[in-house]
Amino acid sequence: MLQEFKKHIHTNFPFLSKKRFYIAVSGGIDSMVLVHLFQHFQFEFGLLHCNFKLRGDESDADMRFIHDYCEENTLHLRIGFFETEAIAKYTKKSIQETARNLRYNWFYEQMEENNVDYVVTAHHLDDDVETFLINFSRGTGLDGLTGIPAVNDKIIRPLLPFSRAEIELYAKENSIQWREDSSNESDKYLRNKIRHHLVPILKEINPTFLESFANTQNYLKDAQSLVHDAEYIIYQEVAKERADGTILFDLNKLLQMPNYKAYLYQWLKQFGFTAWNDIYKLVTTQSGKMIYSDYYVLLKNRNYLFLYRNEKSEEQSFLVYKDDNQVNIPLKFTFCNVGDISKTKGNCIFVDEDLIEFPLTLRNTRTGDYFYPFGMNGKKKLVSKYFKDEKIAVKDKSYVWILESNNKIVWVLGYRADERFKVTDNTTKILKITY
Repeated sequence: MLQEFKKHIHTNFPFLSKKRFYIAVSGGIDSMVLVHLFQHFQFEFGLLHCNFKLRGDESDADMRFIHDYCEENTLHLRIGFFETEAIAKYTKKSIQETARNLRYNWFYEQMEENNVDYVVTAHHLDDDVETFLINFSRGTGLDGLTGIPAVNDKIIRPLLPFSRAEIELYAKENSIQWREDSSNESDKYLRNKIRHHLVPILKEINPTFLESFANTQNYLKDAQSLVHDAEYIIYQEVAKERADGTILFDLNKLLQMPNYKAYLYQWLKQFGFTAWNDIYKLVTTQSGKMIYSDYYVLLKNRNYLFLYRNEKSEEQSFLVYKDDNQVNIPLKFTFCNVGDISKTKGNCIFVDEDLIEFPLTLRNTRTGDYFYPFGMNGKKKLVSKYFKDEKIAVKDKSYVWILESNNKIVWVLGYRADERFKVTDNTTKILKITY
């Protein structure tokens, strides 16, 4: 397996040799084998471990195991601690979804803070099969059937061509130690049910099932590429984006396409719509009919479909007090005083603390918002002007957060701070805000 893995890395991920990256480790067999494999390269990497505090002493034992391994092998380790159950209860999401969101948000935070290029995870071929079957059982489009991507932005998954059996054999041959996660034995979770019961049957029916599955996924990915090309080309002909963020779909042009329903699905799924039969009927119904997603409205008006943000959707708003050195919900924030400013990154700003009025408000964007972009003269309307100038996609505007002081925008998170709160030669207290 080692030689195949080396060839796989040199062929598909040659850029890793010149980059800094982390390997995400749980202490289980998959991630420990991945670390062992990468120790045969002259690459610069460290390890990341998440303690979700879900299994009590067992979680702490996993953490100590990884800590000891890093000390023995002179590997740099960073550990994240998460109040997973409390956050899941607050956000009304499942433990699995909450842990996944916390994990990947923290990965990106660590990359940003430590100038690291990638995070490498230990997902393998059997994981890919399970993900395919989960999506298939729930009902999904083509994207859900193409499986786990080998490269997704800054997340790299080099074990995807290798099966669980290959990984177990490699661990045995190389006397690799690992920790067993007791939750993997429970059929409480859908993934475990599929792993324990469905996949063994498929392998019994077809002994080369994994190989056949990999080939099928390659065909699906080729088809997916063709779909994305087509949807982009037709979108340019049919859709028009207005300055206020509204998208108009020309029905006269759309209905000339024999597969117009497929195009609508590809364009609208990112806006949270799910009532597809109603959407398809909307194309030929009378003017004035509307369909809603959580944050958007699709309106039939004569020969057009209008897609726009639902201004009546519930706004999320949170207060941040002066004594809150760290805030974890809905986003993780830290506040600290510093003696001077350093080069800012997308996840932090420096402001004059004397110009800030607490409590601060963290909220979604609103129509009519304006601010004074840092480094520029004058103000800009946020939604209709700044977002357009920065070429921020309509679908992304719904997820932008605003940090506000006394009804004045301090920061459009991840994009631009406000000029009115900047640090100057007259500043006596500098506040660093990081998320």
